[in-house]
Amino acid sequence: METFDVGVIGAGVHGASAAFHLASRGSNVVIFERWTPAGGPTGRSSAVCRAYYTNTFLATAARDSIAMMGRFRELTGVDAGFRRTGMLFLHPPDDVNEVEVSAERLNQLGVVTALYDPGRFVQEYPEFNRDGIGVAALERDAGYADPHATTEGLFRGAVELGAVGRIGVRVVTLEPSERGVIVTSGDGTQTSCGRVLIAAGPWTRPLAAQVGADLPLTVERHVVATFRWAGAEPTPAHGDLIGGYYFRPEGEDLYLVGPVHPAPQADPDDFDQEIREDEVRRLADAVVRRVPHLDRSEVQGGWASLYDVSPDWQPVIGEVAPNVFVDAGTSGHGFKLAPALGKHVADLVSRSPELDPRLGDFDPFRFSRGSALPAGYRGARILG
Repeated sequence: METFDVGVIGAGVHGASAAFHLASRGSNVVIFERWTPAGGPTGRSSAVCRAYYTNTFLATAARDSIAMMGRFRELTGVDAGFRRTGMLFLHPPDDVNEVEVSAERLNQLGVVTALYDPGRFVQEYPEFNRDGIGVAALERDAGYADPHATTEGLFRGAVELGAVGRIGVRVVTLEPSERGVIVTSGDGTQTSCGRVLIAAGPWTRPLAAQVGADLPLTVERHVVATFRWAGAEPTPAHGDLIGGYYFRPEGEDLYLVGPVHPAPQADPDDFDQEIREDEVRRLADAVVRRVPHLDRSEVQGGWASLYDVSPDWQPVIGEVAPNVFVDAGTSGHGFKLAPALGKHVADLVSRSPELDPRLGDFDPFRFSRGSALPAGYRGARILG
């Protein structure tokens, strides 16, 4: 039986990042992935990179992740496809006071954020309909990346640092052992790991249940619609909290749109991966209400994917049983956190004295103690 210091279950962007940071400090790591790196929800992520968070720790992690994206090739040898576009956030009047406080905090963290009242906003961005906007915030350094390339870079970097990748291997059981945890894969192969990190997204809950941890995670089906600019002028990346959607360019010819509110629950092993016409139409209608000239754009297509969602829409990160840790429940905003958050997760798993104590706020068992975290703005909790 092979033996490793740490077994990471899942090679989405969170598992790949944690493995990269663990391997970089000399841990002997094995990564189990049932498909390929980014073969699950990560690969269907919109891959928005922004640090516009209400939670200070998450804002810091996202800020540091954007900084990593800026030097990703240097760190991993792979181009993550990161493009810095900036991103606008459009809020209703009820959010004004909270946005002002949040923007001040973000600027103190080095997340450059400018605020616009409705009059100034329409002067700067005349293509937008100002209806319902009480304040707009512009995060200067936000952007987007390629989710496959980002994950592949982190995964490849971990392997180059000595990690072992077991691709196409599904983990079926976890059993405590004297040394830590025995991981059994679908073909019956057993691997001894001193510690295990479950970063399996929508499949995290049943794996954690095997070691006695009942995590309050659900799975939701979310859609992304894509459009060609066609006769429309390109429009800045933005999140419309009044209209209930986010919007970003995709290369030179396309843009994509997705919802910012909760969606129906789904079975991660049996869900409709195609976007329906009515789902495209709802998103298109919302976008055109805000940016009327986009009625000249053309539908390209889209897809559906999965979010693993916690009750407060904030990640669940912590030790759930002796030597078993989870990093999950990122509720649709996990990609932007992952590159730098992986360092904190590696600190947790390796029991580093440098562990940031704020990570304790994301304890998976906080809900039973009545310690749910605030997130986002009203129904748009995906903003974190």
